[in-house]
Amino acid sequence: MMRVTETAVYKGPHLYASRPMVRIQLDLEQLEHWPTNRINGFTDRLLAALPGLEDHGCSYQTHGGLVLRMREGTWLGHVIEHVALELQKLAGTPVTRGKTRSVKGRPGVYNILYAYDGAGLGRAAGRAAVELVHSLLPRELQGVEGLERIAEPLLDLAPPLFDLPRTLERLGAIARREALGPTTRSLVQEARRRGIPVQRLDEHSLIQLGWGARRKLIRASITGQTSHIAVETAGDKALTKALLSEVGLPVPRGAVVRTVEDALTHASRINGPLVLKPLDGNHGRGVSLDLRTREQVRWGFEQAIQHGRRVIVEEQFVGRDYRILVVGGQVAAVAERVPARVVGNGESTVRELIDAVNRDPRRGIGHEKVMTRIAIDDQTRDMLARAGLTLEDVPLPGAVVVLRATANLSTGGSAIDRTDVIHPDNASIARRAALTVGLDVAGIDFIAPDITRSVRETGGGVVEVNAAPGFRMHLEPSEGASRDVARAVVADLFPPGTRSRIPIVAVTGTNGKTTVVRMVARIAREMGKTVGLTNTSGVYINDEQILAADASGPKSARMVLRDPTVDVAVLETARGGMLREGLAFDRCDIGVVLNVTADHLGLKGVDTLEDLAAVKSIVAESVSRRGVAVLNGDDPLTLRMARHAGGRVAYFTLNGGPEMSPFLQKHVAQGGLLAAREPSIHDGELALYDGGQRWSVVEADEIPATLRGLAGFNIANALAAIAAGHGLGASPEVMARALRAFTSSHAENPGRFNVHDAHGFRVIVDYAHNPGAMRAIGELIGRLRSDVGRVIGVVSIPGDRRDEDILEMGALSAEMFDELIFRERPDGRGRPAGSVVSLLTDGALGAGFPSDRVHRILSEARAVETGLRMARPGDLVMVFPTSVDAVWKQVVDFKPAAPASVEPGKDAYV
Repeated sequence: MMRVTETAVYKGPHLYASRPMVRIQLDLEQLEHWPTNRINGFTDRLLAALPGLEDHGCSYQTHGGLVLRMREGTWLGHVIEHVALELQKLAGTPVTRGKTRSVKGRPGVYNILYAYDGAGLGRAAGRAAVELVHSLLPRELQGVEGLERIAEPLLDLAPPLFDLPRTLERLGAIARREALGPTTRSLVQEARRRGIPVQRLDEHSLIQLGWGARRKLIRASITGQTSHIAVETAGDKALTKALLSEVGLPVPRGAVVRTVEDALTHASRINGPLVLKPLDGNHGRGVSLDLRTREQVRWGFEQAIQHGRRVIVEEQFVGRDYRILVVGGQVAAVAERVPARVVGNGESTVRELIDAVNRDPRRGIGHEKVMTRIAIDDQTRDMLARAGLTLEDVPLPGAVVVLRATANLSTGGSAIDRTDVIHPDNASIARRAALTVGLDVAGIDFIAPDITRSVRETGGGVVEVNAAPGFRMHLEPSEGASRDVARAVVADLFPPGTRSRIPIVAVTGTNGKTTVVRMVARIAREMGKTVGLTNTSGVYINDEQILAADASGPKSARMVLRDPTVDVAVLETARGGMLREGLAFDRCDIGVVLNVTADHLGLKGVDTLEDLAAVKSIVAESVSRRGVAVLNGDDPLTLRMARHAGGRVAYFTLNGGPEMSPFLQKHVAQGGLLAAREPSIHDGELALYDGGQRWSVVEADEIPATLRGLAGFNIANALAAIAAGHGLGASPEVMARALRAFTSSHAENPGRFNVHDAHGFRVIVDYAHNPGAMRAIGELIGRLRSDVGRVIGVVSIPGDRRDEDILEMGALSAEMFDELIFRERPDGRGRPAGSVVSLLTDGALGAGFPSDRVHRILSEARAVETGLRMARPGDLVMVFPTSVDAVWKQVVDFKPAAPASVEPGKDAYV
């Protein structure tokens, strides 16, 4: 029996790799004892189904490497990885990277990881891979559970049944649905080659290149710089022709008509062959060429009027059909377009010859591939009739049978590259045509007897100017060199020296993330930047909250990176999002890791502090080569991240001056970047070192959030912000102004050490919800003890923490408070009501706290009310909220009145 236990689709750097991947966690159970060399005939059966696996080099990195591994004996998880890759290749989306690793401490459990292009295909291929491998096992080894975790079923067949042809058909349909067209794909690939971030904004071809204020949008070859007026003008063929004529460019004579009678009248005024086409048509639809008789004109009008209310009647330039691609006012490529045709062999009918041509793998439906299949329709039959043929006739060997009057690729035509031979006059005419209409990317339809000679001598000229030209004929012409036209478009969008990225500051750690991102955002604002900020309170653009939610994951980060006003992104980056789908970006400029302490252990495979450190390290490892990785120099687990961190490594420490560790002293001596609290006549001076220089930034007690220098954790947070701000290019003066103005008020930093002094006693509201944060608060309370009366705590912890963490929280609370009110979160996070309070109580009593001073109240609002009513003048009430805004409002609105309604030691389960 195999069992799928977890799945994930990573869109950015993650715990296992820096590239997007699908992960399937598979428990082989008893199959752990059945490597492939023990399963009779398995390898041969798999190769018979998927012979392409012979090409997989695997660890041997040579043809047949995977087969050798299977014959030597490898585990089925490894096989499934390769099958998922091969199925994606057969569906038309080749990907190659993958790896399978056993899960530490869980025998038989494997993480299967493999690359994908489209997430839907990646997941579906994973499910199909598990089903296919399972179907090839002997009956006594069969059994699989959890497939629904990977993807919806592709077929109405339950394992062990498996229909490979139908499965490949379904996978191919998913691949086609997700795939970008050739034009868009070429632009995306070029952008990625240049290191430009790419985000797909819809299910079609709307793509964002770059981030924030530096982003550019494209939809196929329409760019954010393409003028709407130019597109409208190009769509009006009569207006386009008039504009080109007025600047002296050669265009055909003609007129726009609405009736067949008018078409016949204007046709009689033009000598030579005629063209009829819809005024606002595209892709060659409804275009008829070489019309010479009244009957042919009538027929051409009927074809054109089906695609528009008005029809153009114009002279036909004699010559070959060319498409000249103009980008940014320069000719980027030239292709000769050849109408759809077949060549006789003396045996096959025209219909059979068309079918043979359409079997060319380069041909597809619409624009999905570099060429389009030839369709049989009225125009095809008309062209055959002009040649005296039908679909059932057999052309002579070598006879060329033209099937279409127009040479558009969308009607089955082919292309020959002519970029290197275009005459300068013809190139100049095409350039001026694009500029006259106003298009940044234009496809110029050009007729000339010979593109190597000037049409001013031979006749011919511009017949159309097209917005949103396709690149297929230039990327993969039927003959001649491929032209990298995408490079010209991307270079026009991002000229040399133009950046596509905005600075990204990513902050992670167990505690302090929200405060640090707000401090860094304040520094960036002081620099004059528009800041996009995400944290557990929401998404902000400068001071405007645009989303109220826990926004510390990749979805919220992408919201900021898509905002066209943002100059700097400052992103709180929590463990949950990294484990769920990786980072929202491929790399950041500043990556900050504040600390690693026990929280969320026992969840999502993160069981130890070392596991948690590995997750947090994703941020440090994703720092760009020229960026800065900011690490806590007082935390052993973050110090270890330096060996894998990207960019320059910077440290921050509360122990500067004579107490600085030898390691950090050496770092400074070597010119390293460090932010340190150093002894001063006040409560500590925050100093910055870099390149052998030292700057005094600010005194700790000048920062309101440090409560006159008493809140050591906010001093540490300020040091991290200083190191990050220096990485952004902020001067010490700018950082000092920002930090002196940074308060820990509810308005500026909700739920983070918010102080309220209006009731005759002090209330501090802080989101501390794990033992590490409680220790930091405990240190502050110790400093405040001499200035306050009793210290009352309203304490809770999320229910999804381990029992030992909840017990420790209770024990720490016993050390800090004189009165304890334990409460629960509204959702319980999987625990029955009352269980968290009971464990907290056990922890406190076990630490020797008097039972008559423990109060257990489930309701958050009731618990806060009780704590406030217990307080007497001079007391300190510490409230650790779940609903931050509601609790703060309750504190502000509190009216001291009657004594507390709950007697000491009593429970109030409300």
